[in-house]
Amino acid sequence: MEALLNNTPMKAAFFGFLVAQVLKIVVILFVERKLNFHVAASTGGMPSSHTATVTALTTSIGMIHGLHSSMFAVSIVFSIVVIYDAVGIRQAAGKHAEILNEMTLLINEIFEHGFQHKDLKTLLGHTYPQVAAGMLVGSLIGAAVTTYL
Repeated sequence: MEALLNNTPMKAAFFGFLVAQVLKIVVILFVERKLNFHVAASTGGMPSSHTATVTALTTSIGMIHGLHSSMFAVSIVFSIVVIYDAVGIRQAAGKHAEILNEMTLLINEIFEHGFQHKDLKTLLGHTYPQVAAGMLVGSLIGAAVTTYL
């Protein structure tokens, strides 16, 4: 367990995730003028914590093992898959959820009784600016943790 807690890339990934989740609360507070702690436990939002996590991990691995290392290559590929999923596939799933929500409302209006409508979560993926912000946060946190912790 001690080896895991002293693993610098692991610490970088953890702090990348943590900082991104806290920043989601700050962004909502700034934009909507309300304190909403629930955004820290939800998917989507600014910045992308998925992107911040894998970028911090990759930055740390690159700094420790070098950009030529196999570990860095694996981390880059892993990061690309996670980021692609966060911005592409999950965003499409969110759009599908919006359409399904509209359809269930229509069905509920048609039948009025017996059909219980419950909205599906639509904020599943990230926009490109959210991913870019996650990459910036992750790079900075990854470099800071690797340099100072």
